[in-house]
Amino acid sequence: MNKIICIGLGYIGFPTAAMLAGKGLTVVGVDINERVVESVNKGETHIVEPGLSEVVEQVVRSGHLRATMQPEEGDVYLIVVPTPFRGNHEPDISYVETAIRSVIPLLKKGSLLIIESTSPVGTTDKMKHLVYSERPDLEGAIYMAYCPERVLPGNLLYELEYNDRVIGGIDEASTQKAMEFYTLFVKGNLHQTNAKTAEMCKLTENSSRDVQIAFANELSLICDKAGINVWELIELANKHPRVNILQPGCGVGGHCIAVDPYFLTSEFPVESQLIAKSRELNNYKAFWCAEKIKNTMLEYEMKRSRKPVVAIMGLAFKPNIDDLRESPAKYITQKVMQSEPENLLIVEPNIHEHPIFKLTDYQAAYERADIVVFLVAHKEFKTLAWNEEKVILDFCGIFKK
Repeated sequence: MNKIICIGLGYIGFPTAAMLAGKGLTVVGVDINERVVESVNKGETHIVEPGLSEVVEQVVRSGHLRATMQPEEGDVYLIVVPTPFRGNHEPDISYVETAIRSVIPLLKKGSLLIIESTSPVGTTDKMKHLVYSERPDLEGAIYMAYCPERVLPGNLLYELEYNDRVIGGIDEASTQKAMEFYTLFVKGNLHQTNAKTAEMCKLTENSSRDVQIAFANELSLICDKAGINVWELIELANKHPRVNILQPGCGVGGHCIAVDPYFLTSEFPVESQLIAKSRELNNYKAFWCAEKIKNTMLEYEMKRSRKPVVAIMGLAFKPNIDDLRESPAKYITQKVMQSEPENLLIVEPNIHEHPIFKLTDYQAAYERADIVVFLVAHKEFKTLAWNEEKVILDFCGIFKK
Protein backbone atom coordinates (compact mmCIF):
# COMPACT_ATOMS: atom_id res chain seq x y z
CA MET A 1 0.00 0.00 0.00
CA ASN A 2 2.82 2.37 -0.87
CA LYS A 3 0.95 4.47 -3.44
CA ILE A 4 -2.59 5.77 -2.99
CA ILE A 5 -4.68 7.13 -5.87
CA CYS A 6 -7.45 9.38 -4.54
CA ILE A 7 -10.12 10.06 -7.17
CA GLY A 8 -11.90 13.30 -6.23
CA LEU A 9 -10.37 16.29 -4.45
CA GLY A 10 -13.49 17.86 -2.97
CA TYR A 11 -14.52 18.56 0.60
CA ILE A 12 -13.78 14.98 1.69
CA GLY A 13 -11.31 13.65 -0.88
CA PHE A 14 -8.85 16.52 -0.56
CA PRO A 15 -8.48 16.40 3.25
CA THR A 16 -8.30 12.59 3.07
CA ALA A 17 -5.51 12.76 0.51
CA ALA A 18 -3.64 15.31 2.65
CA MET A 19 -4.10 13.18 5.76
CA LEU A 20 -2.72 10.07 4.03
CA ALA A 21 0.23 12.04 2.65
CA GLY A 22 0.87 13.38 6.14
CA LYS A 23 1.36 9.79 7.29
CA GLY A 24 4.27 9.44 4.87
CA LEU A 25 2.36 7.66 2.10
CA THR A 26 2.71 8.60 -1.54
CA VAL A 27 -0.62 10.04 -2.65
CA VAL A 28 -1.77 11.11 -6.09
CA GLY A 29 -4.95 13.17 -6.06
CA VAL A 30 -7.08 13.10 -9.20
CA ASP A 31 -9.68 15.70 -10.17
CA ILE A 32 -11.33 16.83 -13.42
CA ASN A 33 -11.06 20.49 -12.37
CA GLU A 34 -7.82 21.86 -13.78
CA ARG A 35 -7.76 24.81 -11.37
CA VAL A 36 -8.03 22.44 -8.39
CA VAL A 37 -5.15 20.34 -9.70
CA GLU A 38 -2.98 23.40 -10.28
CA SER A 39 -3.68 24.86 -6.83
CA VAL A 40 -2.92 21.57 -5.08
CA ASN A 41 0.40 21.23 -6.89
CA LYS A 42 1.27 24.73 -5.68
CA GLY A 43 0.60 23.59 -2.11
CA GLU A 44 -2.57 25.67 -1.89
CA THR A 45 -6.03 24.75 -0.59
CA HIS A 46 -9.29 25.35 -2.42
CA ILE A 47 -11.57 24.74 0.56
CA VAL A 48 -11.72 26.37 3.98
CA GLU A 49 -10.92 23.88 6.72
CA PRO A 50 -8.97 24.59 9.95
CA GLY A 51 -5.41 23.27 9.80
CA LEU A 52 -5.68 21.94 6.25
CA SER A 53 -3.56 24.57 4.51
CA GLU A 54 -0.57 23.86 6.77
CA VAL A 55 -0.78 20.12 6.14
CA VAL A 56 -1.15 20.57 2.37
CA GLU A 57 1.78 22.96 2.12
CA GLN A 58 3.97 20.49 4.03
CA VAL A 59 3.03 17.31 2.14
CA VAL A 60 3.27 18.93 -1.29
CA ARG A 61 6.67 20.37 -0.44
CA SER A 62 7.86 16.98 0.79
CA GLY A 63 6.64 15.30 -2.39
CA HIS A 64 4.13 13.01 -0.68
CA LEU A 65 1.13 14.65 -2.38
CA ARG A 66 0.66 15.75 -5.96
CA ALA A 67 -2.37 16.15 -8.18
CA THR A 68 -3.24 15.21 -11.74
CA MET A 69 -6.26 15.10 -14.02
CA GLN A 70 -5.77 11.45 -14.99
CA PRO A 71 -5.39 8.47 -12.64
CA GLU A 72 -2.24 6.41 -12.68
CA GLU A 73 -1.21 3.01 -11.43
CA GLY A 74 -1.15 2.56 -7.66
CA ASP A 75 -1.77 0.07 -4.88
CA VAL A 76 -4.96 1.56 -3.44
CA TYR A 77 -7.69 3.39 -5.36
CA LEU A 78 -9.94 5.58 -3.23
CA ILE A 79 -13.17 6.78 -4.89
CA VAL A 80 -14.37 10.02 -3.26
CA VAL A 81 -16.54 11.69 -5.91
CA PRO A 82 -20.01 13.30 -5.67
CA THR A 83 -23.25 11.37 -6.07
CA PRO A 84 -25.76 14.01 -7.26
CA PHE A 85 -29.45 13.60 -8.07
CA ARG A 86 -31.42 13.41 -11.27
CA GLY A 87 -35.16 13.78 -11.77
CA ASN A 88 -37.16 13.46 -8.58
CA HIS A 89 -34.29 13.04 -6.13
CA GLU A 90 -33.06 9.84 -7.75
CA PRO A 91 -29.39 9.18 -6.90
CA ASP A 92 -27.01 9.44 -9.84
CA ILE A 93 -24.03 7.11 -9.46
CA SER A 94 -22.58 8.01 -12.85
CA TYR A 95 -19.67 9.89 -11.24
CA VAL A 96 -18.78 6.80 -9.23
CA GLU A 97 -19.07 4.63 -12.33
CA THR A 98 -16.92 7.03 -14.37
CA ALA A 99 -14.27 7.03 -11.64
CA ILE A 100 -14.30 3.22 -11.51
CA ARG A 101 -14.04 2.97 -15.29
CA SER A 102 -11.05 5.32 -15.27
CA VAL A 103 -9.03 2.98 -13.04
CA ILE A 104 -10.10 -0.39 -14.48
CA PRO A 105 -7.22 -0.47 -17.00
CA LEU A 106 -4.77 0.26 -14.15
CA LEU A 107 -5.92 -2.47 -11.77
CA LYS A 108 -3.67 -5.44 -11.19
CA LYS A 109 -3.69 -8.52 -9.01
CA GLY A 110 -3.81 -7.45 -5.36
CA SER A 111 -5.17 -3.94 -6.03
CA LEU A 112 -7.46 -2.49 -3.38
CA LEU A 113 -10.45 -0.46 -4.62
CA ILE A 114 -12.46 1.44 -1.99
CA ILE A 115 -15.60 3.52 -2.53
CA GLU A 116 -16.23 6.28 0.04
CA SER A 117 -18.81 8.23 -1.98
CA THR A 118 -22.30 8.14 -0.49
CA SER A 119 -24.10 5.53 -2.57
CA PRO A 120 -27.40 3.67 -2.87
CA VAL A 121 -27.47 0.21 -1.30
CA GLY A 122 -25.93 -2.28 -3.72
CA THR A 123 -23.61 0.17 -5.52
CA THR A 124 -20.40 -1.63 -4.53
CA ASP A 125 -21.75 -4.91 -5.90
CA LYS A 126 -22.72 -3.14 -9.13
CA MET A 127 -19.22 -1.73 -9.46
CA LYS A 128 -17.75 -5.17 -8.77
CA HIS A 129 -19.73 -6.61 -11.70
CA LEU A 130 -18.63 -3.67 -13.85
CA VAL A 131 -14.95 -4.30 -13.08
CA TYR A 132 -15.23 -8.04 -13.70
CA SER A 133 -17.15 -7.54 -16.95
CA GLU A 134 -14.37 -5.30 -18.25
CA ARG A 135 -11.54 -7.29 -16.69
CA PRO A 136 -12.57 -10.93 -16.19
CA ASP A 137 -8.94 -11.70 -15.41
CA LEU A 138 -9.34 -9.78 -12.12
CA GLU A 139 -12.22 -11.83 -10.73
CA GLY A 140 -11.16 -13.02 -7.29
CA ALA A 141 -7.78 -11.34 -7.73
CA ILE A 142 -8.52 -7.82 -6.39
CA TYR A 143 -10.08 -6.41 -3.24
CA MET A 144 -13.13 -4.13 -3.20
CA ALA A 145 -14.83 -2.47 -0.23
CA TYR A 146 -17.12 0.35 0.83
CA CYS A 147 -16.24 2.68 3.71
CA PRO A 148 -18.41 5.77 4.19
CA GLU A 149 -16.94 9.00 5.47
CA ARG A 150 -18.56 10.34 8.62
CA VAL A 151 -16.88 13.65 9.31
CA LEU A 152 -17.99 17.13 10.33
CA PRO A 153 -16.87 20.11 8.21
CA GLY A 154 -14.88 22.45 10.42
CA ASN A 155 -13.29 19.52 12.27
CA LEU A 156 -12.37 17.29 9.34
CA LEU A 157 -8.72 16.53 10.05
CA TYR A 158 -9.42 15.41 13.61
CA GLU A 159 -12.46 13.34 12.71
CA LEU A 160 -10.77 11.67 9.73
CA GLU A 161 -8.21 10.31 12.18
CA TYR A 162 -10.21 9.67 15.34
CA ASN A 163 -13.74 8.75 14.25
CA ASP A 164 -14.73 5.09 14.10
CA ARG A 165 -15.14 3.69 10.59
CA VAL A 166 -17.47 1.04 9.19
CA ILE A 167 -15.84 -1.12 6.52
CA GLY A 168 -17.66 -3.57 4.29
CA GLY A 169 -15.99 -5.65 1.60
CA ILE A 170 -17.42 -7.67 -1.27
CA ASP A 171 -15.97 -10.67 0.57
CA GLU A 172 -14.14 -11.35 3.81
CA ALA A 173 -10.69 -10.98 2.23
CA SER A 174 -11.64 -7.56 0.87
CA THR A 175 -12.92 -6.43 4.26
CA GLN A 176 -9.67 -7.45 5.92
CA LYS A 177 -7.54 -5.77 3.24
CA ALA A 178 -9.49 -2.52 3.62
CA MET A 179 -9.16 -2.76 7.40
CA GLU A 180 -5.37 -2.93 6.96
CA PHE A 181 -5.48 0.23 4.85
CA TYR A 182 -7.51 2.30 7.30
CA THR A 183 -5.28 1.17 10.16
CA LEU A 184 -2.54 3.24 8.49
CA PHE A 185 -4.20 6.53 9.44
CA VAL A 186 -7.34 5.96 11.53
CA LYS A 187 -6.99 5.85 15.31
CA GLY A 188 -10.70 5.28 15.91
CA ASN A 189 -12.14 1.77 16.02
CA LEU A 190 -12.71 -0.08 12.76
CA HIS A 191 -15.94 -2.08 12.49
CA GLN A 192 -16.19 -4.76 9.82
CA THR A 193 -19.33 -5.79 7.97
CA ASN A 194 -20.42 -6.43 4.39
CA ALA A 195 -20.63 -3.83 1.63
CA LYS A 196 -24.43 -3.48 1.62
CA THR A 197 -24.61 -2.93 5.38
CA ALA A 198 -21.81 -0.36 5.22
CA GLU A 199 -23.68 1.50 2.47
CA MET A 200 -26.90 1.37 4.48
CA CYS A 201 -25.10 2.49 7.63
CA LYS A 202 -24.08 5.79 6.06
CA LEU A 203 -27.62 6.49 4.87
CA THR A 204 -29.07 5.48 8.23
CA GLU A 205 -26.81 7.78 10.24
CA ASN A 206 -27.76 10.90 8.31
CA SER A 207 -31.42 9.98 7.95
CA SER A 208 -31.57 9.59 11.72
CA ARG A 209 -30.17 13.08 12.17
CA ASP A 210 -32.63 14.48 9.64
CA VAL A 211 -35.58 12.95 11.48
CA GLN A 212 -34.38 14.30 14.82
CA ILE A 213 -33.87 17.80 13.40
CA ALA A 214 -37.32 17.64 11.80
CA PHE A 215 -38.86 17.09 15.24
CA ALA A 216 -37.07 20.18 16.58
CA ASN A 217 -38.11 22.21 13.54
CA GLU A 218 -41.70 21.07 13.89
CA LEU A 219 -41.65 22.17 17.54
CA SER A 220 -40.41 25.59 16.42
CA LEU A 221 -43.38 25.96 14.07
CA ILE A 222 -45.82 24.97 16.80
CA CYS A 223 -44.19 27.27 19.34
CA ASP A 224 -44.23 30.23 16.97
CA LYS A 225 -47.98 29.83 16.54
CA ALA A 226 -48.55 29.26 20.27
CA GLY A 227 -46.39 32.18 21.39
CA ILE A 228 -43.86 29.98 23.21
CA ASN A 229 -40.05 30.38 23.27
CA VAL A 230 -38.94 27.16 21.60
CA TRP A 231 -35.39 27.45 22.94
CA GLU A 232 -36.60 27.59 26.53
CA LEU A 233 -39.06 24.78 25.86
CA ILE A 234 -36.39 22.42 24.50
CA GLU A 235 -34.00 23.28 27.33
CA LEU A 236 -36.68 22.39 29.87
CA ALA A 237 -37.80 19.23 28.05
CA ASN A 238 -34.20 18.05 27.90
CA LYS A 239 -34.07 18.07 31.70
CA HIS A 240 -35.91 14.76 31.44
CA PRO A 241 -33.29 11.99 31.83
CA ARG A 242 -34.38 10.21 28.63
CA VAL A 243 -35.10 13.19 26.37
CA ASN A 244 -32.51 14.83 24.12
CA ILE A 245 -34.18 17.13 21.60
CA LEU A 246 -31.89 18.83 19.08
CA GLN A 247 -31.94 22.54 18.29
CA PRO A 248 -34.15 23.90 15.49
CA GLY A 249 -32.80 25.94 12.62
CA CYS A 250 -33.83 27.46 9.30
CA GLY A 251 -33.77 24.06 7.60
CA VAL A 252 -31.17 21.40 6.87
CA GLY A 253 -28.34 21.65 4.36
CA GLY A 254 -25.00 20.22 3.42
CA HIS A 255 -23.81 17.28 1.38
CA CYS A 256 -24.99 14.61 3.84
CA ILE A 257 -28.03 15.15 6.06
CA ALA A 258 -30.03 17.07 3.44
CA VAL A 259 -29.15 14.55 0.73
CA ASP A 260 -28.67 11.03 2.06
CA PRO A 261 -32.30 10.37 3.10
CA TYR A 262 -33.30 10.62 -0.56
CA PHE A 263 -31.14 7.58 -1.29
CA LEU A 264 -33.56 5.61 0.90
CA THR A 265 -36.84 7.30 -0.08
CA SER A 266 -36.01 6.81 -3.75
CA GLU A 267 -35.27 3.10 -3.43
CA PHE A 268 -37.73 2.27 -0.64
CA PRO A 269 -40.62 4.75 -1.08
CA VAL A 270 -43.29 2.72 0.74
CA GLU A 271 -41.09 1.71 3.67
CA SER A 272 -39.47 5.11 4.33
CA GLN A 273 -42.50 7.24 5.16
CA LEU A 274 -41.13 8.84 8.36
CA ILE A 275 -37.83 9.63 6.64
CA ALA A 276 -39.66 11.14 3.66
CA LYS A 277 -41.92 13.28 5.85
CA SER A 278 -38.94 14.55 7.83
CA ARG A 279 -37.20 15.57 4.62
CA GLU A 280 -40.37 17.36 3.52
CA LEU A 281 -40.69 19.18 6.84
CA ASN A 282 -37.06 20.32 6.93
CA ASN A 283 -37.41 21.67 3.40
CA TYR A 284 -40.64 23.42 4.40
CA LYS A 285 -38.90 25.09 7.36
CA ALA A 286 -36.71 27.07 4.95
CA PHE A 287 -39.77 28.15 2.96
CA TRP A 288 -41.53 29.11 6.21
CA CYS A 289 -38.55 31.22 7.31
CA ALA A 290 -38.52 33.07 3.98
CA GLU A 291 -42.23 33.84 4.29
CA LYS A 292 -41.76 34.97 7.90
CA ILE A 293 -39.04 37.40 6.83
CA LYS A 294 -41.11 38.82 3.97
CA ASN A 295 -44.15 39.27 6.19
CA THR A 296 -42.04 40.99 8.86
CA MET A 297 -40.66 43.35 6.23
CA LEU A 298 -44.16 44.17 5.02
CA GLU A 299 -45.42 44.80 8.56
CA TYR A 300 -42.45 47.10 9.22
CA GLU A 301 -43.15 49.08 6.05
CA MET A 302 -46.85 49.46 6.84
CA LYS A 303 -46.10 50.56 10.40
CA ARG A 304 -43.18 52.93 9.66
CA SER A 305 -44.15 54.07 6.14
CA ARG A 306 -40.73 53.14 4.77
CA LYS A 307 -38.97 50.03 3.58
CA PRO A 308 -36.70 48.48 6.21
CA VAL A 309 -33.01 47.75 5.81
CA VAL A 310 -32.66 44.01 6.36
CA ALA A 311 -29.50 42.15 7.36
CA ILE A 312 -29.42 38.48 6.34
CA MET A 313 -26.87 36.90 8.65
CA GLY A 314 -25.29 33.73 7.22
CA LEU A 315 -25.31 31.77 3.97
CA ALA A 316 -23.45 28.56 4.86
CA PHE A 317 -25.32 25.35 5.67
CA LYS A 318 -23.86 25.21 9.18
CA PRO A 319 -21.86 27.43 11.56
CA ASN A 320 -18.26 28.47 10.99
CA ILE A 321 -17.66 27.01 7.52
CA ASP A 322 -17.69 28.34 3.95
CA ASP A 323 -19.75 25.51 2.47
CA LEU A 324 -23.00 26.64 0.82
CA ARG A 325 -24.05 23.26 -0.62
CA GLU A 326 -27.78 22.61 -0.17
CA SER A 327 -27.83 25.54 2.26
CA PRO A 328 -31.30 26.55 3.48
CA ALA A 329 -29.88 29.98 4.36
CA LYS A 330 -28.87 30.50 0.75
CA TYR A 331 -32.33 29.39 -0.43
CA ILE A 332 -34.03 31.76 2.04
CA THR A 333 -31.84 34.67 0.96
CA GLN A 334 -32.68 34.06 -2.69
CA LYS A 335 -36.42 33.90 -1.92
CA VAL A 336 -36.29 37.20 -0.03
CA MET A 337 -34.24 38.83 -2.79
CA GLN A 338 -36.85 37.85 -5.39
CA SER A 339 -39.53 39.87 -3.61
CA GLU A 340 -37.32 42.68 -2.28
CA PRO A 341 -33.95 43.06 -4.05
CA GLU A 342 -33.25 46.45 -2.44
CA ASN A 343 -32.22 47.29 1.11
CA LEU A 344 -30.70 43.86 1.80
CA LEU A 345 -27.37 43.48 3.57
CA ILE A 346 -26.10 39.94 3.08
CA VAL A 347 -23.50 38.60 5.49
CA GLU A 348 -21.29 35.51 5.34
CA PRO A 349 -18.07 35.98 7.31
CA ASN A 350 -16.49 32.76 6.02
CA ILE A 351 -16.30 33.82 2.36
CA HIS A 352 -14.79 36.95 0.84
CA GLU A 353 -16.97 37.28 -2.23
CA HIS A 354 -19.86 35.58 -4.00
CA PRO A 355 -20.89 35.68 -7.69
CA ILE A 356 -24.53 36.48 -6.84
CA PHE A 357 -24.59 38.11 -3.41
CA LYS A 358 -22.85 41.36 -2.52
CA LEU A 359 -21.48 40.71 0.95
CA THR A 360 -21.37 43.10 3.90
CA ASP A 361 -19.32 43.01 7.11
CA TYR A 362 -21.38 41.49 9.91
CA GLN A 363 -20.87 44.35 12.39
CA ALA A 364 -21.68 47.03 9.83
CA ALA A 365 -24.77 45.12 8.72
CA TYR A 366 -25.99 44.71 12.29
CA GLU A 367 -25.57 48.41 13.01
CA ARG A 368 -27.32 49.58 9.83
CA ALA A 369 -30.22 47.13 9.74
CA ASP A 370 -33.74 47.70 10.96
CA ILE A 371 -34.51 43.99 10.75
CA VAL A 372 -31.79 41.44 11.54
CA VAL A 373 -32.31 37.84 10.41
CA PHE A 374 -30.02 35.22 11.94
CA LEU A 375 -29.94 32.13 9.74
CA VAL A 376 -26.61 30.56 10.75
CA ALA A 377 -25.06 30.57 14.23
CA HIS A 378 -21.58 31.70 13.19
CA LYS A 379 -19.25 32.49 16.10
CA GLU A 380 -18.93 36.11 14.97
CA PHE A 381 -22.66 36.67 15.38
CA LYS A 382 -22.55 35.48 18.98
CA THR A 383 -20.36 38.46 19.86
CA LEU A 384 -23.16 40.89 18.98
CA ALA A 385 -25.25 42.42 21.75
CA TRP A 386 -29.04 42.26 21.79
CA ASN A 387 -30.53 45.52 20.56
CA GLU A 388 -34.10 46.30 21.58
CA GLU A 389 -34.42 48.91 18.84
CA LYS A 390 -34.09 46.32 16.09
CA VAL A 391 -36.53 43.68 14.91
CA ILE A 392 -34.62 40.44 15.32
CA LEU A 393 -35.65 37.17 13.73
CA ASP A 394 -33.48 34.52 15.34
CA PHE A 395 -33.90 31.22 13.49
CA CYS A 396 -30.69 29.62 14.77
CA GLY A 397 -30.54 30.47 18.48
CA ILE A 398 -28.06 33.35 18.65
CA PHE A 399 -30.01 35.06 21.42
CA LYS A 400 -32.61 32.31 22.01
CA LYS A 401 -35.37 34.88 22.49
